[in-house]
Amino acid sequence: MAEQFTRFDAVEFLKTPEEMAAYLDACFEEDAGDGVLIRAALNDIARAKGMTQIARDAGLGRESLYKALSSSGNPEFATIMKVMKALGLRLHAIAV
Repeated sequence: MAEQFTRFDAVEFLKTPEEMAAYLDACFEEDAGDGVLIRAALNDIARAKGMTQIARDAGLGRESLYKALSSSGNPEFATIMKVMKALGLRLHAIAV
């Protein structure tokens, strides 16, 4: 009998605002500095909440949002802030 695998999708585990914030926080910790992991996390959270609604709330086109949060995207910081606000998340800084 051959093993069957399913693709992991973080969206299935992002049900509450606290889970979404913890996931993004962990991605900030692990990101290599290029923002790829952070964009992927924001993409997952936006998909969990509904990409169309998040795009609307952020004042962006749905396709623009997909492109900005893709692995090859390079969104402006203002776009990231709009998306985070639409997601109900805030960016915080702590001293390390």
